[in-house]
Amino acid sequence: MQKLITLVGVIGLLLLTVNLQAQEEPTAMQTTENSDYMPSLITDTPLEGRKLAITMVRKTIGAIQQDGDIKKAVRAEYQDDAALLMRAAELVAFEFKTIAEANNYWRDK
Repeated sequence: MQKLITLVGVIGLLLLTVNLQAQEEPTAMQTTENSDYMPSLITDTPLEGRKLAITMVRKTIGAIQQDGDIKKAVRAEYQDDAALLMRAAELVAFEFKTIAEANNYWRDK
């Protein structure tokens, strides 16, 4: 049960992040539910790579926990839990590392 709560907590953080991003100018990364949200790991900028990493984590968790009621039910529990927020950030960082490697962000200049 604790793992489920942790997972749903991560989902909530990612949804908050996406809501903040939605207030920004739309990009090619913002897609419809049925579209290919990840046609490539190649991005024009590291910021686009980070946004793609967030999308990848959101979509993965959403595919695992599809019940919106469950996601909403635990938001009050995780929204103020620093440990759960840090876990969500770790997931995004892991995906961003994959994207950064694909884009050769750490190449010598």
